[in-house]
Amino acid sequence: MGESKMKLNWKDWLIRLFILWFLVTFIINPNLGLIINIFYRNGEFSARAVEKIFKSKRALNSIANSFQLAFSMVITVNLIGILIVLFTEYWEIKGSKILRLGYMTSLIYGGIVLASGYKFVYGSNSFITIFLMKIIPGLHPNWFQGFGAVLFIMTFACTSNHMMFLTNAVRGIDYHTIEASRNMGAKPSTVFFKVVLPMLKPTLFALTILTFLTGLSAVSAPLIVGGKEFQTINPLIISFAKTSGSRDLAAFLALLLGIATIVLLSIMNKVESKGNYVSVSKTKASIKKQKINNKYWNIFAHIIAYLLFIIYMLPITFVVLYSFTDAKTIRSGNLTLNSFTMDNYKMLFSNSQALKPYIVSITYAALASIIVAIIAIIISRIVHNRKLKVDRLFEYGALIPWVLPSTLIALGLMFTFNEKRLLVFNYVLIGTLIIMLIAYIIQKLPFSYRMIRAIFFSLDNEVEEASRSMGASSLYTMIHVIIPFILPVILSVVVINFNSLLSDFDLSVFLYHPLFQPLGVVIKSSTDETASINAIAMTFVYTVVLMIMSASALYLSNRFQNTRGKSK
Repeated sequence: MGESKMKLNWKDWLIRLFILWFLVTFIINPNLGLIINIFYRNGEFSARAVEKIFKSKRALNSIANSFQLAFSMVITVNLIGILIVLFTEYWEIKGSKILRLGYMTSLIYGGIVLASGYKFVYGSNSFITIFLMKIIPGLHPNWFQGFGAVLFIMTFACTSNHMMFLTNAVRGIDYHTIEASRNMGAKPSTVFFKVVLPMLKPTLFALTILTFLTGLSAVSAPLIVGGKEFQTINPLIISFAKTSGSRDLAAFLALLLGIATIVLLSIMNKVESKGNYVSVSKTKASIKKQKINNKYWNIFAHIIAYLLFIIYMLPITFVVLYSFTDAKTIRSGNLTLNSFTMDNYKMLFSNSQALKPYIVSITYAALASIIVAIIAIIISRIVHNRKLKVDRLFEYGALIPWVLPSTLIALGLMFTFNEKRLLVFNYVLIGTLIIMLIAYIIQKLPFSYRMIRAIFFSLDNEVEEASRSMGASSLYTMIHVIIPFILPVILSVVVINFNSLLSDFDLSVFLYHPLFQPLGVVIKSSTDETASINAIAMTFVYTVVLMIMSASALYLSNRFQNTRGKSK
C-alpha cells in the first residue's frame, strides 16, 4: 500500500510521538545501554565480561547445553507433535476426540507451572517414583533430573504449537491430491511421505524455528529439574544477575543469546525462502481420515496414541489430586481416601497472603494484555496507512523484541532503571511495579503486533472511506468501524497474552518487588528443597485454579468468536 497524501493533524503527531517515545525509552535505549554497560566500566573500555565468560567452564558448558537441548528438541518435539496431530486429524483412531483434549492440556498451563507439575509428579517423593522404586531395585529417588528430564518436559510442553498450527495445516490439505495418488496405485505410506508431508513443510519449518529458539532460551525446566549437571544459559544468567558484581556477565550471556537468535533466524529465513511448496489443485476437498489397513500397525498406532495421552494427562491428574490432599500425603506420596481435604482451597480464599500472588499476577496480566493490544493496534494502524515514509520504521521498532530473549529485555531495563534512577513519582516501589508491567508489554509486543497487523490487510478500505465521507473523524472510524471488525482477533491476542503472563517467571524473576511477588516466582520458590510443605500444597491449588482460568478464558474467547461468526 502506497503512502497516503493526507496531512497529519495534531492528534496524528501526538500519537506518533508517544509511540516513538515508548520504543526509544523502553526498547532501544535500554538495550543500547546494556551493551555499553558490558563493554565500558568506569568510563573505559573493558573486555572483563568476555574474558570471564570464555574462561569459565561453567558458562561454556551452559552454552553447549542450551544448543544441545535446542537441537534435541527439534527432533523430539517434531516427532511427538506430528504424531499427536496425525492421531487426531489424519488417521482413524478410536476416541480421537478424547485424545485431542489430553494432547491440548499444555495449552492451559506452561512455563514454570508445567515444569513444577512434572517435578511433583516424577520427583523424589511422588507416587510414581515410589511405585517405580518398588519394581526397579536401586532406582535413585532423584532419577528425574538432568538433561533427560529437561528434554522430556520441554518436549511435551512445546507440542501445543503443533496442536494449534499443524492441525490447521492438516485440515487444509487437498483431499483430491490424496485420492489421485491412491487411484494411481500409491501405497498409504507413499501417499503420506510423498504427498501429505511435503504439503506440511512450510508449517513444520516455522514450528522447527520456534522450537529451536524455545530450547535455546529455556528457563523453567532446566531451573527446576536440570540439577547441577545440566545448566543452560538462562538459569545461569539468573544466577549471575542476583549480584551486582556479576551482572555484566549475565548481560553478556544474554547478548550472546540474542545474537545467536538473530543469526539463526536469518539463516533459517534464507533457507525457507528457497523452498517451493505449492498445491497445484484448483479446487480443494476437505480431508478425510485415513484408515490404517494393516492390523498390527493399527494396534501399534492405538497403543502409542493412548500411551502419549497418559503421559500428557498424568501431571494434570496428580496435580489436581494432590491439591485436595493434606501435608502428610504430599510429603509421603501415599494417596488414600482419608488423605483428601478441602483445607488447601479454604486457605486460598480465606487467607489474604495466599490470595495475594493471584491478585498481583491477574492485575499484571490483565493490564499488560490490554495495553499491549492497544499499542499494537495503534502501530498497525500507522504502518497500514503510512501517511509518512518513516511510518514503516514503527514496524521494525515493534518487532525488535522478537529477537531479544526475555533475559535481555529484563536486564536492559534493570541497567537503565536501577534503584538510583527509579524515582517514578519519587517512589521506588511504584517505579519497580511500573517497570515490570512495561517488561510484560515489551515481551508480548511482537506477537500482538504481528497478529493484529495481519488482520488489517483484510479490512475493506471502501467502508472506511465511506465513514470518512460522511464526516466521521479518524477516532470515530477507528472505534466504530475498524475495532468491531478486528475485535475477535484482538480478543484472541488478549486472551493468549493473559494466559501466558499469569504464571510468567522468565521476566518476573528479574524485576518483581518482594512485597508483590507474582505467581511464577511463588511457584518456583515452592520447588526449592527448603520450601515448606504448606507452600508446596498451595502450589497445587495455584496450578489447578490457573488451569481453570486459562481454560475458561480460551473457551469464552472461542465461544465469542463462534457466536460472532454465526451472527455475521
